[in-house]
Amino acid sequence: MHGEYKVPGGKLVVVDLEVGDGRIAGFRLAGDFFLEPDTALDAIDRAVNGLPVESDAATIAAAIRRGLPDDAVLLGFSPEAIAVAVRRSLSKATDWRDYDWQIIHDEPVSPNMHLALDQVLTEEVGAGRRGPTLRFWEWNQPAVVIGSFQSLKNEVDLDNAATHGFEVVRRISGGGAMFMDAESIVTYSLYAPGELVQGMSFADSYAYLDEWVITALKSLGIDAFYQPLNDITSAKGKIGGAAQKRLGNGALLHHATMSYDMDGEKMVQVLRIGREKMSDKGTTSAAKRVDPLRSQTGLPRTEIIERLKQTFAGLYGATTGGVTDDELAQAEQLVTTKFATPEWLRRVP
Repeated sequence: MHGEYKVPGGKLVVVDLEVGDGRIAGFRLAGDFFLEPDTALDAIDRAVNGLPVESDAATIAAAIRRGLPDDAVLLGFSPEAIAVAVRRSLSKATDWRDYDWQIIHDEPVSPNMHLALDQVLTEEVGAGRRGPTLRFWEWNQPAVVIGSFQSLKNEVDLDNAATHGFEVVRRISGGGAMFMDAESIVTYSLYAPGELVQGMSFADSYAYLDEWVITALKSLGIDAFYQPLNDITSAKGKIGGAAQKRLGNGALLHHATMSYDMDGEKMVQVLRIGREKMSDKGTTSAAKRVDPLRSQTGLPRTEIIERLKQTFAGLYGATTGGVTDDELAQAEQLVTTKFATPEWLRRVP
C-alpha cells in the first residue's frame, strides 16, 4: 500500500506498507523532508511497524514520538504528518491527479443561485454524474452570506444591510458570515470525492484543499499562509476564509471567499462583529483585520482569478467546462424551494 501527504507549507511525506494479521508490516518512510540524525528514519519505521491497522492518526503519531531519539530534528514534516500519510495509505485515499478535473467560470448569477449550485454540483459529483470540479463565482450584486448554523439577528444588522443594498442569504456549510460586495471578492468552490481527503482530520483537510491557492498567491508576491482552522492570510492581514460541507453521498463541498477590495467601514455597519470574535484574532478593529488582494498586489481582479486557474491546472491538470442545463434547472428549483425562502434564511433566527 502506498500513501502520500504534502504538508501544507512543508514537505512531501511518502509511505509504503503492507498488512499482515491485522498489523502494519514492511513500513518504509520517504520524502523530501529533512531529518537528523540519519538513524531517526529507521526509528520511525520501527515505531510504525507492528501497529494495529485500526490505529487512528493520534495513536500512530504518539508511537512515532516515543520511538524517536531525543536528539531527532524533523524539518518540513512531523509525526502527525506521517500519521496522516499512513491513514491515507490504509484507507486507499486518492490524490489530486487521480481525477480529471474541470474548471467552471461562468457568467454572473444571483447569490442564492450560487448557493444552490454548490448543493447541486456536490450531489452530482457524489452520484457520479459529474467529475471533480473547481468553480469560480461571479455576481454583480452585494450580499452577506451567513453560515448554516449562525443566528441571523446576531450576525447581521438587517436595517443597515437593506440601506446599503446587501441581500442576506444562508449557505449549507458552517463557518462565519462573509461580506461580499459586488465584484469585490474572489470566491471558488471545490466539488470533490471524499476519497481525496481520506485519512485526514477536518482541520488537515482545510489546508490540504487550499494549498494550491497559497501557491498561486505566493506567485503573485503575497506572503500567504494558512492559519488554522480555515483562514487564508498573510503578514499584512487576513485575505479570506474557507468552509466545508460533506453531504454523506461520498462527495464534499469546499469553498472559500477572498477579499479583493473592501469597504471596511461599511462592513462593520452591516455585520455585527463582537468583542469575542475580535479577541481571538488579536485585533481590536474589524475594519483593519482584512488586507484585500487589490492592496497587496495592485492587480485587476480578473488577473488574480486567471492566476488561480492557471496554478490549479498546472498542479493537477484540468479542462474548461460549464454547468449543464440540467444542473441549472435543479439549482433554480432549489432556489425557489429552499434558498430564497424565509424558512431557510431564518432557520436559526
